[in-house]
Amino acid sequence: MADERIIFLQSVQCVLDRYARQNDRAPWSAADTAAIGGRLWTLMAERGLPPPLAPCDMGIPGEMLPEEVAPLVARVLDGIADAAPLATPARQLVKACFQPEFRKCRDSFREVEPDGSCRRQQWKKARERISGSHCVDCPYWLSLTPAQHEAFLAKAWIGDSAQWVAHRYGFLPEDFRTLRQSVRRVAAKPR
Repeated sequence: MADERIIFLQSVQCVLDRYARQNDRAPWSAADTAAIGGRLWTLMAERGLPPPLAPCDMGIPGEMLPEEVAPLVARVLDGIADAAPLATPARQLVKACFQPEFRKCRDSFREVEPDGSCRRQQWKKARERISGSHCVDCPYWLSLTPAQHEAFLAKAWIGDSAQWVAHRYGFLPEDFRTLRQSVRRVAAKPR
């Protein structure tokens, strides 16, 4: 489990570093990102994670309630001097760890607005998300390989293709896939 802890902590670091870059801000200190990762790891151990689905179980898509998420985010950010800019990615990290798994995607990454656009396929929106175009609990992070996922998202793309090419790393971030896979492996370990 020590190796998995290292993978998880490195993934949190990478996700937060990329989030800072894609939002044109200076990176957070290594101490702050390490503290966030460490506190998330501790919360996962204390609280436990939603178990992986049984082979025939589809799961139920859902959203953690704000009153459930807020105290977890507060704990993750406790002691960080300038925590406000970290609130959004910390909230998304908490959800990536603790929202129950499901197998049928909600397809919000390709929902079309009345004007024919898809906001999750616009860099302005995707850059605000640690998981890019997809939700933090999207089943595609766990069911598709990187190549399959890229081909799938490219085929579903209705947004500006130049943005897709320029910001592929942010629309479909592989550091986030590593994080989700790490969380699943931890959840699958007997308690």
